[in-house]
Amino acid sequence: MKHAYVFPGQGAQSVGMGKDLYDNVPEAKALFEKANEILGFRITDIMFAGTDEELRQTKVTQPAVFLHSVVLARALGVVPDAAAGHSLGEFSALVVAGALSFEDGLRLVSKRAMAMQGACEQRPGTMAAVLALPDEKVEELCASVDGVVVAANYNCPGQLVISGAVEAVDAVCALAKEAGAKRALRLSVGGAFHSPLMEPARVELERAIAEAPFHAPSCPIYQNVDAKPHTDPAEIRANLIAQLTAPVRWTQIVRHMLADGVTEFTELGPGTVLQGLIRKVDGSVTVESKATL
Repeated sequence: MKHAYVFPGQGAQSVGMGKDLYDNVPEAKALFEKANEILGFRITDIMFAGTDEELRQTKVTQPAVFLHSVVLARALGVVPDAAAGHSLGEFSALVVAGALSFEDGLRLVSKRAMAMQGACEQRPGTMAAVLALPDEKVEELCASVDGVVVAANYNCPGQLVISGAVEAVDAVCALAKEAGAKRALRLSVGGAFHSPLMEPARVELERAIAEAPFHAPSCPIYQNVDAKPHTDPAEIRANLIAQLTAPVRWTQIVRHMLADGVTEFTELGPGTVLQGLIRKVDGSVTVESKATL
């Protein structure tokens, strides 16, 4: 029997996240305060009592979701048999499994957020969710239109997010509806994440990731880029660099974990998105979400 811990990405945030940990667990409070110091602003003020708009700023959102997940995992004393995270959540998984220190993980997440924001301004784009079409059909539609548009998030069977230039994404949405998609609608995001339009961010983050010390994790990390388990620090580093412009293969990660004997999943951090996606991959699996102790 294997227990996997999984960690959500950007979009799972909500005001108030982590406040009970800060108030009730001295070790958690110390980590949050260390984060305020590292980031150079009081992210806890925004997390616990800010507005939705303040929390949605990329420089805040990504570190906030990471912090909630990692601080909660530390408070629970989590020892996973396997771990994975959706996009940003991969950094949470790496820290919880000991491949990265808390401080280095937070610094990289902050740099990643800034680099992605810069790439969005440099090369504007968008993302859209396509529901109830086979993945292969959506890939085919992306390849058929002019402009940059790619499959970006393989979330679960029948739910694929595409990403790229606005006109190209809109063109694929129109074709997807014609092909019988239940829905094909643009998402409220700041840019074309996990697409070639993130190349400036990938280049910027590559140096920071290359300089950060990585260690062998305490359990296999199933990484977004190839959905396979990794324990070699050099492989983990290379996959993390490639992650920004490559798709999140979440469906495949869950299938590989199940094939490798994982029987229970716990989602740690804000929201319940991953719990829902895992259930859609396999309805018989044991899965729960935890946002607090």
